[in-house]
Amino acid sequence: MHVKDERYPQYILDQIKKGTTTCALTCSDGVVLAADTRASAGLFIADRHVMKIQKVDNHLGMTIAGGVADAQNLVDTMRYNSNIYRLSKREPIPVSSAARLCSNILFNQRYFPYYVQIIMGGFDYRQQKGQIYNIDLFGSITTESFISTGSGSPVAYGYLESEFREGMSVNEAYKVAIQAIAAAIRRNAGTGDSINAVIIDKDGYKELSKEIKDSVGAKF
Repeated sequence: MHVKDERYPQYILDQIKKGTTTCALTCSDGVVLAADTRASAGLFIADRHVMKIQKVDNHLGMTIAGGVADAQNLVDTMRYNSNIYRLSKREPIPVSSAARLCSNILFNQRYFPYYVQIIMGGFDYRQQKGQIYNIDLFGSITTESFISTGSGSPVAYGYLESEFREGMSVNEAYKVAIQAIAAAIRRNAGTGDSINAVIIDKDGYKELSKEIKDSVGAKF
């Protein structure tokens, strides 16, 4: 469909209404990323065990919502550029630079967009703090203390608004993130099956084990 077609705005909205819920929180010592594991195609559950949190570098990760192929291509592009930066500069790519690069890629594709919504998050070694950025399919970029994307995000935001506190540690925040995704699973048909969570701090990228996630006691 051509971008000048009057139906184009609604067409874009229909394309990005994908079933998923992801969230990210900034903490005093890093960031926490969390997501459900259900991949849906309309009303059909295509896969129950999808990893929607992708490692870009040891200090950097991203959550994906939207079209799977577009998201995978973007993850591969970010990994490639992060490695090139590390090799040429002898240091990790700053989180803000990675987010801006991702934004530029999506903006340059705005006439034939990738149907994705990205949260870029990581630990910035220069500033010694965690950072998260929300990036939409046209390249718009924002940063907040906590962010949620996907069809279940309105529910997740309700929990995050009430439970998030400035200055939380990653060991406190991952429990809030898991409970937020669990709330979305209970109320959103496109979100479901299980939850993945990742901590990124000065010690690097760490995926939480099933035992740690179960200890939170989230019901869904």
